[in-house]
Amino acid sequence: MQNTLVDKTFRDNEGNIVIAQMPNLPLIVWIVTSLLTLVFTSGKINTVLDVLANGSLFTWAWLELFQGVNYFRRALGLAVFIGIIAFNIQ
Repeated sequence: MQNTLVDKTFRDNEGNIVIAQMPNLPLIVWIVTSLLTLVFTSGKINTVLDVLANGSLFTWAWLELFQGVNYFRRALGLAVFIGIIAFNIQ
């Protein structure tokens, strides 16, 4: 198999095309805490949930950026990482 840019971008080490995967723990925590912020819309609970959501999404982006299985997943981690920083700068 040739090692082209398309292969490096979308294939993992085993040659499988990987665009989406099952969510890992940081992504699951982000989904749950983000949904809970819709239920608890104010107060200290909302603040804690917001911090947990941002922290877990940051962790997911960091892991994808440095341990992603292909260039697409690493680029996705970088995009989310930049988005978190841009969204939270006030």
